Amino acid sequence: MGMWAPLDAMWEMSAEKRIFGAVLLFSWTLYLWETFLARRQRRIYKTTTHVPLELGQIMDSETFEKSRLYQLDKSTFSFWSGLYSEIEGTLILLFGGIPYLWRLSGRFCGYAGFGPEYEITQSLVFLLLATLFSALTGLPWSLYNTFVIEEKHGFNQQTLGFFMKDAIKKFIVTQCILLPVSSLLLYIIKIGGDYFFIYAWLFTLVVSLVLVTIYADYIAPLFDKFTPLPEGELKQEIEIMAKSIDFPLTKVYVVQGSKRSSHSNAYFYGFFKNKRIVLFDTLLEEYSVLNKDIQEESGMEPRNDGEGDSEEIKAKVKNKKQGCKNEEVLAVLGHELGHWKLGHTVKNIIISQMNSFLCFFLFAVLIGRKELFAAFGFYDSQPTLIGLLIIFQFIFSPYNEVLSFCLTVLSRRFEFQADAFAKKLGKAKDLYSALIKLNKDNLGFPVSDWLFSMWHYSHPPLLERLQALKNSKQD
Repeated sequence: MGMWAPLDAMWEMSAEKRIFGAVLLFSWTLYLWETFLARRQRRIYKTTTHVPLELGQIMDSETFEKSRLYQLDKSTFSFWSGLYSEIEGTLILLFGGIPYLWRLSGRFCGYAGFGPEYEITQSLVFLLLATLFSALTGLPWSLYNTFVIEEKHGFNQQTLGFFMKDAIKKFIVTQCILLPVSSLLLYIIKIGGDYFFIYAWLFTLVVSLVLVTIYADYIAPLFDKFTPLPEGELKQEIEIMAKSIDFPLTKVYVVQGSKRSSHSNAYFYGFFKNKRIVLFDTLLEEYSVLNKDIQEESGMEPRNDGEGDSEEIKAKVKNKKQGCKNEEVLAVLGHELGHWKLGHTVKNIIISQMNSFLCFFLFAVLIGRKELFAAFGFYDSQPTLIGLLIIFQFIFSPYNEVLSFCLTVLSRRFEFQADAFAKKLGKAKDLYSALIKLNKDNLGFPVSDWLFSMWHYSHPPLLERLQALKNSKQD
């Protein structure tokens, strides 16, 4: 009986205290689980100091050591930032931070002449203060990550002024989207009657589709420069490949990601017959501005005068180059377009919307439970926004973790399928080399703990993807 005493004591508490205790218990249980997984992976970083035999042909010892140290630093940072976040969240709950912020929002509204009947106005002030608090408390961690860890390992390309300007711009743009959308959602819930959850779900569906449609054209350009990919062989080959699989490509852009970081990426967006492809300049070996300074930084300019050291210098410069050759870029795009051709994008949208509908339905069932509000310090009022916060963030937390794990498993399956699609396009060899280059450029560590990988990796480990591609090349 002694072992079950804490649980027996919990059930003797009031419903409010049981709910509150269960929320804290799950939060710390999840944190300890994540810490356990991170510790397993950290042990891999510490003990795997030499390139394993199976990696000998694809990764040199210098790159392996760089990636090991980078991931080790990221792991340390993740531990401390995660611990801070968990303690902060617990203290906010224990000391009534949420009801305090709600009352503070009410006082601000009162100063402006808005009484308690203006719940939506008070909700918007609450959101503004909450996101401002989150931005300020997260700023030191973001600064350290960018200007210490990323800087130390050669990824950061930002100045402090650019970083701060960018952070302020992000905050403003977020508020311009968050506040109007939230006010309309709250209004719909207020006037929707018994079936408000249907209208709320439809509203969020429309908003998500609109945001996906306008993001790359109107929001992303506020932060990064997008330019059309210049006419040439690469653009021509991309258009040919898109046409071969009936991908309705309209434009190909290059985004200047190198002004922030040397990490690379590529993606497509758009609905129906208006698809567009975006390539990071850091993905393109011939386009990346980071490659233009390699010779200057090394102090070695390749000569064409026939001297004996010219080839050695060229080899060193080549090894330092970032990005992929055109054939490898096409292979990466073949993988990305595979997600579209195989319906992965549509399937993800359907899963997301089914989950959203379920959550709104359960919210409609639970929103009338006074004990949920009382558990978090709201004894005399039941604000709709607070109900959304409590139910979606805290009550649904166990469900969200299970769903997240299932989606991670599904994502890995989709990645293998997209690789297989690229193989059918004849890109297996180029995708094989591109994955190695991208792993090198991003200092990805190719050795992982199986449990950590299973829980966290939305993409299969590098060796598994390479093995699948290698098998196809041998067939």
